[in-house]
Amino acid sequence: MKKLAKTSAKKLGFIGAGKMAEALARGLLSAKIFAASDLIASDVEAARRNKLKRSLKVETTADNLEVVRRSRTIVIAVKPQTLNQVLEAIRSAGEESAIELAGKLFISIAAGVTLARLEGLLGPVARVIRVMPNAPAMVGQGMAALVRGANATKGDQALALGLFRAVGDAIALGHESLLDPVTGLSGSGPAYVYVFIKSMADAGASEGLAPADALRMTLQTIRGAEASMRESRMAPAELIRMVASPGGTTEAALQRFAEAGFSDIVAGAVRAATARSRELGRG
Repeated sequence: MKKLAKTSAKKLGFIGAGKMAEALARGLLSAKIFAASDLIASDVEAARRNKLKRSLKVETTADNLEVVRRSRTIVIAVKPQTLNQVLEAIRSAGEESAIELAGKLFISIAAGVTLARLEGLLGPVARVIRVMPNAPAMVGQGMAALVRGANATKGDQALALGLFRAVGDAIALGHESLLDPVTGLSGSGPAYVYVFIKSMADAGASEGLAPADALRMTLQTIRGAEASMRESRMAPAELIRMVASPGGTTEAALQRFAEAGFSDIVAGAVRAATARSRELGRG
């Protein structure tokens, strides 16, 4: 196999330079956790490579193996349907001694791809962490959950948490099966919020407000409620009681929620997404 000329090592590499990888790289640079010179990314699409290089000033390549050769930690950010081909090539290169895989950490954000599958493709001694991020990471407000594989260390876990907290928040879980309810709650959760926002804004418009004004008020109401909950640290039930005066307008609205089974609808949606995540994980 052709050897690369000696080049500078990188602290973090991305295989796949899509929107989530770009968001993570941008967050890490903004938080000054890494410098642009610490990063390298590969992608099959020249347009994605050029965008990352232009906007973030990071080095890019079309060669996945170059990223692995030159990085201590590698984020696998490719589509699940291409994962086998990518990881089999990495393992083959390691077996041929063209790449030294020992000492490298692989972090996968490929949806639905289990630790067993990742470790099977990369080899029995591979250090692997599986992460379930969500779309708001693209605006620095993501929520991620991660699970470490059999060979990954607590230090590896701490490193991965630091990476994803650069674009929001992240938690470590004790068992991989919990990533299915994570998918149902936070992975799919932004869409639930979008549905609720749309419903509120549409209702305001139907009562005579200009649609743009209704949406503006809805978004600020959501933001204010979220900030109040974080800053007060009160339980949700306490905050509801604080806002809902007996016999008032809020109580009337909450009564309608109860009659329509709103809480059951939300719980059913989370359960449905969780069940689908389990189905996809089984292939």
